[in-house]
Amino acid sequence: MTDNRHVHIIGICGTAMASLAGMLNRRGFRVTGSDAAAYPPMSDFLASLGIPVAEPFNAANLQPRPDLVVVGNAISRGNVELETVLDERIPFCSMPQILHDEFLAGKEVLVVAGTHGKTTTTSMLAWIFHSAGMQPSFLIGGIAENFSSSFQLGQGKHFILEGDEYDTAFFDKGPKFLHYFPDHVILTSVEFDHADIYKDLDAVETAFKRLVNLVPRRGRMVAFDTGASLERCVSRAFCPVERYGRSPGAFWQIRNLQLGARSSWSVFRDQKHWAEFEFALAGEYNVWNATAAAALASNCGIGKEEIAAALKTFKSVKRRLEVRAEVNGVTIIDDFAHHPTAIAGTLSALRSRYPGQRIWAILEPRSNTMRRNVLQHELARSLAMADEIVIANVFKSDAIPEPERLDLGVVASDIQKSGRRARIVPEVDGIVQLVAPEMRPGDVVAILSNGGFGGIYEKLPARLRARSSSPSLTGESSVEAPA
Repeated sequence: MTDNRHVHIIGICGTAMASLAGMLNRRGFRVTGSDAAAYPPMSDFLASLGIPVAEPFNAANLQPRPDLVVVGNAISRGNVELETVLDERIPFCSMPQILHDEFLAGKEVLVVAGTHGKTTTTSMLAWIFHSAGMQPSFLIGGIAENFSSSFQLGQGKHFILEGDEYDTAFFDKGPKFLHYFPDHVILTSVEFDHADIYKDLDAVETAFKRLVNLVPRRGRMVAFDTGASLERCVSRAFCPVERYGRSPGAFWQIRNLQLGARSSWSVFRDQKHWAEFEFALAGEYNVWNATAAAALASNCGIGKEEIAAALKTFKSVKRRLEVRAEVNGVTIIDDFAHHPTAIAGTLSALRSRYPGQRIWAILEPRSNTMRRNVLQHELARSLAMADEIVIANVFKSDAIPEPERLDLGVVASDIQKSGRRARIVPEVDGIVQLVAPEMRPGDVVAILSNGGFGGIYEKLPARLRARSSSPSLTGESSVEAPA
């Protein structure tokens, strides 16, 4: 496409779609978009770029007629804008397709893939390359705090991408990452996820095997050292594979791990001491992520001293253990929870960062996996790592057939068998009313959702502030919701 063309994006508020919008805008295209609802951080991000977002979907949003429409993978037949595009034969494509055609040509492509840790690892890798003066381009499924952005178009030869295994578009049900043709890959983990599009773990593994099979012999794969599924996937590689982790046989081995106010660790390369790293992030899983990024950066010619300096100054990613408020000694943390394993990692990280403090987990089952019962016992085990657990209704539960739907009663019962209290409170206002009077200085509240969660990120701090300033609220009592 030529500059100054009009591109309209249906489903623009998804993290990757908003990033694509920004990239097209920087490239000189006129960009508009639409979505069912817009909420931070991506709505703020698009506003900062001056990209208009129409809400809700409407055929009128396609006037004047755009030159090209990018259809998000969340958009299905029946969407009024998509139906107009098809009826009027407006040219359309998927996000990965335009990304490949317009931005990846001529670049050395580094893809970070895996069930967990993609966004943070991609952000770390991009920051390492940026700090080393490599001027990378990158596209991340979140806002990297070091850049205050989810994308960058650099002058260097590298393009660093978060590789999503989710499907591409209504007309292309293959994974997004198969469109990127990577030169190098980081593979963090392979677990069952995205239960709406993958039948079982075998189907997930097949997708990752296809990605592995795309890496050329001259490329490199850096893969975590644990997991039978991951093992089966990397066995398909034709390129060199380097494993990272804590096992004795890991090529990039993590030793001397210290978790506290900051995290520090040693890395041994092929059984020889290689580097010492430290940064501000909590959690062992973030140490894994950082080691993977360091390994691939080293393979691309960046020195360990430059890597260490970059990690030391790495901040985080929005909605990843993000402290949203501290009110009267209560710390409220936002985390993009999408899977029981991720929840376990989050709560473990909070235990190490806030030792001895009471941990709350307030969950909105919203991802397409967690709205289903396929991992509900694993979900209960993960949530039971908190001291107090509150669960909202399943997001848009009617869209999930009842036999497949997450059973909150089963989850709460499993949690309570482990000796923890679990309460089901359907709506956000009820949650805020219930928990605010119970919170005390020193409490750490993990709000777990991959969506807006009814504005709880603003409502709970406001309620806590109101209680501290209004005598009429200090005597509130709570009523326990049924478990």
